[in-house]
Amino acid sequence: MAIAVVGMLDEREEALRVIKEQIEQRGHKALLIDITVGTGAIVPTLKAHVSCDELLALARRNPPASAQKPESVTSMMAEGLTIKVLDLYRAGKLQGIVAITGMTGALICLTAMKALPFGIPKLLISGATAQPAHGAKFADYFAVRDITIMHTVVDTVGMNSLVRTLAVNGAHAICGMVEGLRASPESEKQAIAITEFGFCEKGAHYIRKMLENDYDLVSFHATGLGDKAVMDLLQQNIFKAFIDLVPGAFSEYLLGGNRGFVGPHRLDTAAQLPIAYIFCPGGFDIISCGPMERKDRNDPLWTSRRLAERKLYVQDSARVQARMNAQETEYVAAAAVEKLNRYQNKHRVKVVIPLKGFSSLSTEDAPLHDPLVDQIFVATVKKNLDPAIELIEVDSDINSPIFAAAVSSALARAMQALTAKGSASNHD
Repeated sequence: MAIAVVGMLDEREEALRVIKEQIEQRGHKALLIDITVGTGAIVPTLKAHVSCDELLALARRNPPASAQKPESVTSMMAEGLTIKVLDLYRAGKLQGIVAITGMTGALICLTAMKALPFGIPKLLISGATAQPAHGAKFADYFAVRDITIMHTVVDTVGMNSLVRTLAVNGAHAICGMVEGLRASPESEKQAIAITEFGFCEKGAHYIRKMLENDYDLVSFHATGLGDKAVMDLLQQNIFKAFIDLVPGAFSEYLLGGNRGFVGPHRLDTAAQLPIAYIFCPGGFDIISCGPMERKDRNDPLWTSRRLAERKLYVQDSARVQARMNAQETEYVAAAAVEKLNRYQNKHRVKVVIPLKGFSSLSTEDAPLHDPLVDQIFVATVKKNLDPAIELIEVDSDINSPIFAAAVSSALARAMQALTAKGSASNHD
């Protein structure tokens, strides 16, 4: 097995040499991969184990969709590198990956790193990711992958005391990750994903406490990026169950709220997976619409939904929550049920609804309390939900230990149904 060392030899040969040598001095094998695209001035003397021509040849067999664009060489290099590192990983030959790059190299390497599964050490040594103009672009990579960034402060072309320090530190950092992963025992408990956010954190806490002896609970902060992360990790088959306490990003997509960038497939990811799925309506009472200054700027969300006329909860100048109205609630409930009704093996799906509040903001005496609107959600679900999906109504709010107990019980039944289905399939 080896640690992949990636960069452009015609730009950063000296730094790549230091990283390679330091890794080898730690007793690891270093696999040097050249992603040169012909922009550098160095004629390298260091020979790569995997050349840039080899990567381009791999990409030509499976050209990316962007290959017809002006940046086709960069796109093809990213595709070739991705194919190569995935081949190494699947063959059991990849321990980790470290890259030292500028902007172009960062985009190439991040594409490949994003394709690798959670847990494989990934380190990018670069100053490119700190540029504000490209923040949104890089967020697409960091939001869903455990990629570590070492910001270089200086450019890493040439060799000087600062670049050498960065290269040495980076080499030892990736070695430490690899060695730590090798020494860390895997949990014997089955992993379960759970979504939560501040307005439902007590409920999530109670659920974790009730289940932590039997399961390895992994929480995702359901403010948009966390939703994307759980969707991505579910597809890596890491989890045996998904407690979707806060699927509110789906309603935000439908209504135009701040978490809506997650997109229309928020409730689709678990549909085809062989896992237990517990659906709760956390966050289906609010629209995230901050900052408050949008109210005075004729913001489309504020004007189209007349949010200024509603009950509002202002956490601070940046975060504002508006109460969903009856029409929106019915629409969201119907859309969510339509998604749930498409799930395969419906006995593994449980819908658990707290009748006294979908967040801490809508309980009795809370600023967004509106039980009549909540009842519309419940009635719509009951009317449209497939009878094969169990519906559990709980006479408490979402942050209550009573609700947590109902969720835990529903999970047990869903896991049991999943096991029974698997046993039946084995007998067949």
